[in-house]
Amino acid sequence: MTPAGPILAQMLALLERAGIPFMVAGSFASGHHGVPRMTRDLDLVIDPTRDQLVAFLDAVPVDALYVDRRAALEALGERSMFNVIDLHGGWKVDLIVRKARAFSREELARRQPAVLEGVQLPVATAEDTIVAKLEWARRGRSERQLDDVRGIIGLQGTALDRAYIERWVAELGLGAEWRAAQAEPG
Repeated sequence: MTPAGPILAQMLALLERAGIPFMVAGSFASGHHGVPRMTRDLDLVIDPTRDQLVAFLDAVPVDALYVDRRAALEALGERSMFNVIDLHGGWKVDLIVRKARAFSREELARRQPAVLEGVQLPVATAEDTIVAKLEWARRGRSERQLDDVRGIIGLQGTALDRAYIERWVAELGLGAEWRAAQAEPG
C-alpha cells in the first residue's frame, strides 16, 4: 500500500475545487491527537450541497479513483456515507455526510488545520474525535475505538476541554463509553 499523503492531497484538491466543507475524522484524526495505528481507510466528514457533490463527482478522475455516483447521491439524501476507492494506492476513503444534528454541526465548525502525511488539511479537534469515537464504540462494541480515546487522553492530558466532552457525552448518552475509556483496559 502506498503512503496516505497522495490520496489525502488528491481528496483535498477535489473537495476544495467543488467547494465542499470537510474534515479528517476517524483513525487519522485520533492518530493525529493520540496514538497512531495502522489503517487502510481514511474518514472524511463532508457537508456538500447537491450541486457541490455533483461537481465533486464530475471531477473524480475515473482512471485513478472509483466512486459510485448513485451511492454518493443517495448518501447525501440519507445523510449517510459513500466510498471512494484509490485504484492504484489501495486506499478506501469513507466520505461521511455530516449528520443533521447539533453535535455534528459544531464538530465540523470547530475543525482545525493540521498537517497529516505532509498535507495541510482540516482535522476534527481532539475533543470532537473523542466524542465521535465514543459513539462508534457504542455502535460496534469496539475496544479499538476506546483504545483510540485512551490514546488521545494519554497524549493530550489536561489540554483537553473535559467540560466540552462531558456536555456532549451527556447529551448523546455516552456515559458508559466515556467511563470505560477512562478506565484501564481490562
